[in-house]
Amino acid sequence: MQIATWNVNSLKVRLPQVLDWLAARPELTVLALQETKLEDHAFPRAELEAAGLHVAFTGQKTYNGVALLSRLPLEDVQYNLPNFDDPQKRVIAATVGGVRVIGAYVVNGQALDSEKYPYKLAWLDALIAYVKAELERHPRLALVGDYNIAPEDRDVHDPKAWEGNVLVSPPERERFRLLLEAGLMDSFRLFEQEEKSFSWWDYRAAGFRRNAGLRIDHVLLSAPLAAACTACEIDREPRRAERPSDHAPVVAVIAD
Repeated sequence: MQIATWNVNSLKVRLPQVLDWLAARPELTVLALQETKLEDHAFPRAELEAAGLHVAFTGQKTYNGVALLSRLPLEDVQYNLPNFDDPQKRVIAATVGGVRVIGAYVVNGQALDSEKYPYKLAWLDALIAYVKAELERHPRLALVGDYNIAPEDRDVHDPKAWEGNVLVSPPERERFRLLLEAGLMDSFRLFEQEEKSFSWWDYRAAGFRRNAGLRIDHVLLSAPLAAACTACEIDREPRRAERPSDHAPVVAVIAD
C-alpha cells in the first residue's frame, strides 16, 4: 500500500497535474488532498472516477476543502471533527484496504497575536482527542495532510528567521509531539533523509529555487503501519511544473 498527501492549493487549477501524477504512480493506493477550494457541486468527481478512482470530498468556496482519492473502495467515510464545531472543511476519513486514513488540513494560525492562533491550538487539541479515539477503533491508522507545523528546526530552512512565527512555535510543536505520544510515528523520520528536505516553498522570492522551505506536510502512522513502512519520500517534481501548488506530495510505502 502507498499513502500520499498533497496540498494542491486549488484542485480546479491543479486537476491536470493531479491526474498526471496519479497516472505516473499506478502503485499508489490513496491520496489525501488539501485546499481543494471547491464547493461540493463543483468537485470534479466525473473526471476522477473516469481515471478509475473512488472519491470522497467535502469543501467550500475559496478556502479549505479536503478529499480522498483511492484505487480501493472508500468505506465508512466521515467528515469533519466530531468533537469540534467548525464550519470549515478540514477533515475527511475513510477505511481503505483495512487502513483508517484520516486526511487533515490543519489551521494555519496566521500569527501568534492573531485570533486564529488560539483557534489553531484548540483545533489541534480536538484533533488529538479524535485521533486517540480512532486509534482504539483502528489500530492500522494513518493521519496525513498539511499540518502547518514544522516539527523541528531541521524542518525549517532558516530557524532563526522563522523564530516567533506560526508553524514553528513551541505550543504548535508540542501538539505535534502529543500526536506522536498518542501512538503515531512520523514516517519521513523512520528513514535517513537528505538535509533540508522540505514540502512547502513560498511562491515569493524564488523560494523553491533557493530551497527556502518548510516540512509541514506529514504522513503519521500507527505502530503496526510504521513497522511495515519501507520508505517515505517528498516528491519535488510537481513543484517544478507550470503553475504548481506551493506544496509537494509526500508518499509513504507500506508493505502488505
